[in-house]
Amino acid sequence: MHHHAYLWTGPKPRFDQEALRRPPHPEPPPPGSRPELIQRYREVAAEFPTSDLPPLETAYWLLKPRSLVQGTWPAPTDAAAWLADQLATHATRFASDLQRDASHLSRLLAAVAERLTSGGDASYGFYLERPSFISLAVVTCSPNRTRPDLPCPLES
Repeated sequence: MHHHAYLWTGPKPRFDQEALRRPPHPEPPPPGSRPELIQRYREVAAEFPTSDLPPLETAYWLLKPRSLVQGTWPAPTDAAAWLADQLATHATRFASDLQRDASHLSRLLAAVAERLTSGGDASYGFYLERPSFISLAVVTCSPNRTRPDLPCPLES
């Protein structure tokens, strides 16, 4: 088992494009479907696997390009340390006073370490100066507990 880290920052309206943040349905629309439905399916099918947008389900980061992997660690404590570094780097830009609070961040990081140690994933998002957003994720791989069928991005 190992852990992959992902980071995305960008405009909140782009983050809100939820259709592009979920994998396409395995079956395309049936023949005779409305042209806009077919076009939307094609757009999502083409963009989801290559887009840097965070997926709605954390495990689906594993389907994204390997170039988006920010780091890989066998030890959950090392992956949690990466997340701690990212939070420390970006916390001054968090829009919420509570999210900048050191004790809040400390509790969050303790939960991350525990979750990763038990084989889970960790995913957090924060509003930055408006209208920006940051998404941080650490995904457990080989296998992922919630999606064991997903391949490791480093093996593809």
